[in-house]
Amino acid sequence: MGTGPCKGPAWIGDDLNSCIRVNYLQIGLPLAVVSISLIAFLISSATKFIGSKREEGYEPISHTENCIFQAIADQPDRDDDFADHLSLARTFSRDDFNIQENKLQGENVIVIIEELANVGILGLAVYSLFNPRDLLLEDNLKLAAVAKIITWGYALFLATLRLVLPTDSTVVPVKSLWTHSVVIYSFAWVFGTVGLRHQIIHPLTPLAQTFTIIEFTLITILCAIVYSTRRGNRSVFQEKKGGLEPSHEPLSSLFSLATFGWINPLIVKGYFKTLELPDVWNLRDDDLAISVLASFRQTKKTISLAWTLAKHFGMDLFIQACWAVLYSCFTFAPTLLIRVILEYVQSPEDTPKNVAWLFVTLLFATALISAIANAQALYIGRRICIRLRAIIVGEVYAKALRRKAVAGNDKALGQQGKKDDKKDAKKDGKKDDTKKPEESLDLGQANVGSIINLMAVDSQKVSEICAYLHYLLAGVPVQIAIAFILLYRILGWSSIVGISAMVLLLPVNYWISRQFSKIQQDIMGTTDKRIAATNEVLQNIRIIKFFAWEERYAEIVNETRIAELRQLRRRYILWAGAASVWYMTPILITLVSFYFYTMIEKKDLNAPIAFTALSLFNVLRVPLDQLADMITNVLQTKVSVDRVEEFLNEEETDKYHQLKKTENDNSMVIGFKNGSFSWGSRNAIRDDPKSSFSLLNMNIEFKPEELNIIAGPTGSGKTSMLMALLGEMTCLEGDVYLPGATCREDLYPDPETGLTESVAYCAQSAWLVNDTIKNNIIFAAKFDESRYKEVLHACALERDLQILDDGDETEVGEKGITLSGGQKQRISLARALYSSSRHLLLDDCLSAVDSHTAKWIYENCIMGPLMYKRTCILVTHNLALCVPLAKFVVVLDNGKVVQQGTPDEVMASGVLGDSELLKSSFKTSTDNSAAPSRAASTLALRKANAARASSNASDTDGDIVNGNGVNGTDALLKKKTKKNEETKGEGSVSWEVYSLYLRSMGPWYFWVIVVIIFIAQQVGSLSTSVWIREWAKQYDDQPVNATAAYFHKIPNTADYATSNAFLGSASFYKALPHAQADFSANMKKEVNVVYYLSIYGLLGAAYALLSFIREGIIFAGSLRASKKVHQELLHSVLHAKFRFFDSTPIGRIMNRFSKDIEAVDQEVGWVALGMINCLGSVIAIVILITIITPGFLVAAVFITILYYLIGSFYLRASRDLKRIESVQKSPLYQHFGETLSGIATIRAYGDERRFVRENLAKIDSHNRPFFYLWVANRWLGYRVDLAGALVSFFAGAFIVWNVGSLDAGLAGLSLTYAITFTDNVLWVVRLYAMNEQNMNSVERVREYLSIEHEAPPIIEDHRPPPGWPQEGAIHFDNYSARYRADLELVLKNLTFTLLPHEKVGVVGRTGAGKSSLAMALFRSIEAESGKIVMDGVDISTIGLRDLRNGVTMVPQDPTLFTGTIRSNLDPFNLYPDEEIMRVLERVQLVTPSRAASVASEETIGNKNIFMDLNSPVAESGNNLSQGQKQLLCLARALLKAPKVVVFDEATASIDYATDAKIQAAIRELESTTITIAHRLNTIIYYDKVLVLDHGELKQFGHPHELIQQDGMFREMCESSGEIEALEKAAKEAYDATNPK
Repeated sequence: MGTGPCKGPAWIGDDLNSCIRVNYLQIGLPLAVVSISLIAFLISSATKFIGSKREEGYEPISHTENCIFQAIADQPDRDDDFADHLSLARTFSRDDFNIQENKLQGENVIVIIEELANVGILGLAVYSLFNPRDLLLEDNLKLAAVAKIITWGYALFLATLRLVLPTDSTVVPVKSLWTHSVVIYSFAWVFGTVGLRHQIIHPLTPLAQTFTIIEFTLITILCAIVYSTRRGNRSVFQEKKGGLEPSHEPLSSLFSLATFGWINPLIVKGYFKTLELPDVWNLRDDDLAISVLASFRQTKKTISLAWTLAKHFGMDLFIQACWAVLYSCFTFAPTLLIRVILEYVQSPEDTPKNVAWLFVTLLFATALISAIANAQALYIGRRICIRLRAIIVGEVYAKALRRKAVAGNDKALGQQGKKDDKKDAKKDGKKDDTKKPEESLDLGQANVGSIINLMAVDSQKVSEICAYLHYLLAGVPVQIAIAFILLYRILGWSSIVGISAMVLLLPVNYWISRQFSKIQQDIMGTTDKRIAATNEVLQNIRIIKFFAWEERYAEIVNETRIAELRQLRRRYILWAGAASVWYMTPILITLVSFYFYTMIEKKDLNAPIAFTALSLFNVLRVPLDQLADMITNVLQTKVSVDRVEEFLNEEETDKYHQLKKTENDNSMVIGFKNGSFSWGSRNAIRDDPKSSFSLLNMNIEFKPEELNIIAGPTGSGKTSMLMALLGEMTCLEGDVYLPGATCREDLYPDPETGLTESVAYCAQSAWLVNDTIKNNIIFAAKFDESRYKEVLHACALERDLQILDDGDETEVGEKGITLSGGQKQRISLARALYSSSRHLLLDDCLSAVDSHTAKWIYENCIMGPLMYKRTCILVTHNLALCVPLAKFVVVLDNGKVVQQGTPDEVMASGVLGDSELLKSSFKTSTDNSAAPSRAASTLALRKANAARASSNASDTDGDIVNGNGVNGTDALLKKKTKKNEETKGEGSVSWEVYSLYLRSMGPWYFWVIVVIIFIAQQVGSLSTSVWIREWAKQYDDQPVNATAAYFHKIPNTADYATSNAFLGSASFYKALPHAQADFSANMKKEVNVVYYLSIYGLLGAAYALLSFIREGIIFAGSLRASKKVHQELLHSVLHAKFRFFDSTPIGRIMNRFSKDIEAVDQEVGWVALGMINCLGSVIAIVILITIITPGFLVAAVFITILYYLIGSFYLRASRDLKRIESVQKSPLYQHFGETLSGIATIRAYGDERRFVRENLAKIDSHNRPFFYLWVANRWLGYRVDLAGALVSFFAGAFIVWNVGSLDAGLAGLSLTYAITFTDNVLWVVRLYAMNEQNMNSVERVREYLSIEHEAPPIIEDHRPPPGWPQEGAIHFDNYSARYRADLELVLKNLTFTLLPHEKVGVVGRTGAGKSSLAMALFRSIEAESGKIVMDGVDISTIGLRDLRNGVTMVPQDPTLFTGTIRSNLDPFNLYPDEEIMRVLERVQLVTPSRAASVASEETIGNKNIFMDLNSPVAESGNNLSQGQKQLLCLARALLKAPKVVVFDEATASIDYATDAKIQAAIRELESTTITIAHRLNTIIYYDKVLVLDHGELKQFGHPHELIQQDGMFREMCESSGEIEALEKAAKEAYDATNPK
């Protein structure tokens, strides 16, 4: 025999022909594998050798260092202004890293065993070559022996190199040698199985058979070694970060990787205990966000983000596609194998028995290969998923940190090119002085909600598509091609008709997919509106509660919810219709195909042909339908990618460009040179110069290392000047000078002072992160306990920390919600003071504190020793306190500098007014021989700062420090964590959760109908199979009738075939006859095919109709549940107590209203439907198979036990991982929101790099449970598929073993339904797990249904009289209250009376109970004892709506809604425009003089937007100054003409002149007024002053009387430094009301 191409059939009898066995499997293919391996080895060795020569002369980095820096090597282009600030490089100390070496036990021993096995095989080959007569009968087998010698000699050479060479060899790539060995051993084992089988069934000689068995055994040992030991057979270095256990994946063997056994420890741990986040392993090093983002940024950018991502993940997608092709090819193998097994049962004499056993074995092997390939493709998809999410979220976050802070209109992402016209731009209104750039909106710039949507929604969409993209790229095309070929072999040209019919139905499927896409977009649009409305309600929940607007705003949210449910109903109707099309498609295609086959071609249609074709049509239907779905999903994903790219291409801040341009100048200049700045983008300014507030012609040089003051009326541009200094505004012309362009981490402190050339910024609205007070102050700087205590003392925080339960470990809550305005402001100030920045920019930091505290802060902080050698630029209205000792003063008005110079010069010009208080303060400062000296304790301070800057300063940032600076205990930390962290359920979802959802779906009779329709649907499913079998029985001489029943099983499982994962369903495995002539020849009688097909069509239509009704009923119940659950959740949250919002971040609440409600709407219903359907199918199949083959019941019991064990382990672990993943979304969203609201502060501090790292850490914390959840899913899928393959194997083995005693039809039916049973059980487990995970959302919603609620809005039996309160008389009768039962009283035995229309000021130090008094009036806290009587009504006896409608609150933190001036003042259109304008005049927002000057203002470019009630108000009022926002809130309260009004420091951010006019207007109000005041001159004209201390009433009386007494009020007046002016004002007010 030659070695050329083989002739004749490949398969002869029961074996391959000898030519193929020898020439291909023993010579050609092994040598080809060795050749390819050798070429790859030589190329890689040469490449490594050349690379090592190039690197000579460079000191190599150790492995440990390489681990550390591997992920940090990338950085953005150095030309980028943000390269330093947004780089991924991290600061670390020697203790930050814990590199662990995981050694492989017996590493060299394993290789030696491998060497011995290779030597043994090589010896056998040599013996075979030189002793051919003992073993061989054919001469050409000598060449096979030579091929073996070459192959195993090369394998021995590779093993020897791995043994003797070091891992870091500079010539040979030792790490890749192991891969070469694995490939050679694997191919040798596959080729060896053929030879082994040949020697067993046709042994040449006993010695040859023995040699073959020994050789195969040695090859099997080699394969066992390489597949069961660690990949690479080497030590693995892993970095242990944050105390987390590293991933086990790098330590795993190939077998463990293929079977996902490496996750066994985590799943077992989850079975025996509830998993928590620290239990979840860390991600693999190359899956960490920092590594992923670093790698992506090294990818060369292409024409679009989509192509760049495709290029970056190209290799991963290619490998995934290869696995998908392998899986798709093996999908059809069981079809052929089952058919030939049944042929053997039909005619045992035609097929050797060993061939039948071969086919049974291949049934298991092909199913196993298919399972591995499918699992690996999906696993790679999930790895791409987490990496893609990390890239998108990381890039969006980095972009958010460098986006431009401008004012303008919102832009809907995804609609690029739509520009607002000039008319719209002109309506933007004035950008005022205290515009907060961190939350600003650009003209054509995405708003905060859109950015968060990119992170939360679009990133998920884009990443999810990659998990299944291999179906579109490889799986679907391969399956379609194979199905077309096989169908043509069966039906010939008739198959073209069926395929054409299916193709013609593609537009229907595509139309359905497009409709799904459109409806989904409509749902997303309505959902966005609902979430936006809900978010605004929650952001402003306090003012809504104070005004008793809960029901009205609930109606607004419910209107958006109704629109959303309307779209959901459309989706459900389309879904049910699509399912009916899905069920009817095979019936229609079958009728068309078989009609053409029988009536046109006049061919006989027997059962094997009919049902094999039917099965293939069903196989083909799945990829074709998925093709339409996947194309639609890809198009949707492209929209999301484009939205992300559009945001990434938005205009960026030129902050660092502005500051770097002037930073090279070494002079100590801080200020402006010929500078003009605007809040608008350059395009907006070019289109309409008046669209945004501007600073014009700035020429200012602030005094370095001194106190500089910026003054001016409300809305004059003071905050804008600070923002311009920081580089946040658009520079129209000129230059700005400020040392703030360098990242804080790259600066070195001055050895003398310990200060760095950087900026610290204290915003007017204090920005705090959701962390402890201590961490907010330290702000990631080195902890210096003595300096920390000095800062607390200087900022008057010591007393506050003593009052708070946990001292400085108190969580400040989201946006500092748990603290008072003054506390937040002082913490923000303390952060700036504690920093090492030389230059401090303080924006009105004294407005939120009372007078004596302001004086303390001024003397001890602003003018104190901690300000030594530091520049302070202070915006303030407290001119009397701050101006006299300043070195430089700038006065602004309407964006222009009206005066600048020394305090004396500015005072002499008269621009500061003629206030007696201001004049007296100047006189006092002049008389004082020395000002509060910044240089006090200079020597000590200098030493302290130098010590702090020295290299041996210890970093104790992790220490817990209580209010006294003393180290706390671990118990305190545990208490804090337990109190503030989001909780999650444990164990299985409780029955109460299911009961909540089931009761929401419908009453008991609804479920009776559901049960009936499900039973009817299952009967309809079985009836089609029974009818097909009845038809097949008509062919008396066709023993393969059972095959027909098997082939038709497909439509019955189509209910849940819509899932992508269902492609792997065993019930789609089909059979294929070799030739139709064999069966046609056996036809003994005519069969009325039309009759049977007609009945089949009717049964199929009835089945589809029942399924449509079933889904319609379930979806109707689901829709009802969605409506009811959302209503109950909204009602529960809106009526929750205030402290719920104090302790719960808004992001956490929004998670319930967004992701959890979305799960309730779109996932719970259909998953539950699929699970119940699969469970019903399992029960029906068990009953049917038990009737046919009772013995199967025993097997089913053991199979069920096996599935139960697999499912139990999976369910417990996956449930916990899903819960952890759900909880970890909130911190990521919250951190994102915090950053967006504090961008200006973060950039001012130069701390972007740290926030980038924190964002990446939170991405990893979310990706960890998500990734391992899906690994666990693959773990389940593989094991269930393996069990299914075993079932198929044993079912086939049972049939072959009992051939002759079983009827072929019954055998086929039993085998078919056994496989279908396995598939249904798999989906029961999977869908049950998905259902548990989805019910976790219902569980989280239910948690918020049981929170503590306020009193009822209305108590019908105790309603106050109409128009109550008529007078406004208030009496506190021995009133005491506390916030919680476990806390101390905050108000203690208060007894006093307020007469109608009295004006009462409430004063006291921090923690005195001032705000608690206001809360008591609104019953935000309930009485512990005593009562409050208002106009004769005990307020504790009436409903909260009645009470709060009668009392009005103006809070310290101004609350505005997105909309217009009018919608904020009168959200429900109750008042005419004239009345609204009058109120605006009363609060000085509109005055006759200002109205008259509108025209002149317009020429300048800054106009009064309050002249137009339709002027827009941005989100949270961010296009208004803080003072303007306070005035607008004041106007809203006055519009109600209340009889009782409470002002909680409502004019703190307003200049004194405007405040005086407003107080005069307030004194004219015919209402009882209670004012909580920090400015004593605000309430000195009032009728009464109430002094509180520690919740107790200390003094109560007229200010003139109290100021004459020795008491707290006089002490406060004295400590304010304004005692003389206050005494004079109090006497004037007293004399006016008490004439002599």
